[in-house]
Amino acid sequence: MPTTAFRCLLLLSLVIVHDSSYAASAQEQVKLSLILQQLDTIERLTTRAETASTSEPDERYRFDYPRLSQDIQRIRQGVQGYLSPSRAQPRDPAELVGDYSLDTPPVEPSL
Repeated sequence: MPTTAFRCLLLLSLVIVHDSSYAASAQEQVKLSLILQQLDTIERLTTRAETASTSEPDERYRFDYPRLSQDIQRIRQGVQGYLSPSRAQPRDPAELVGDYSLDTPPVEPSL
């Protein structure tokens, strides 16, 4: 049952982001900051649930806590990136090599 709660919380966070897409800038920032706080709470709950879980080695299905944590981080990075975008930095163009041929291993004859 905890998986349903996590999914609901993540879905709620995404709905708030979607609904706030037409909001004024200050109001949108407040809502997105609230989402970041909720993500922190979800991450703490995830850590607690992972440490409290008692998975048997022969269970067919287990909850993938590391994947959930990665998804939470991805959502957090997206929201933070929107709230404080980094300036585009000038980049140094890399020199083109021009040699695009690869050595292929010899083919062994089939018997």
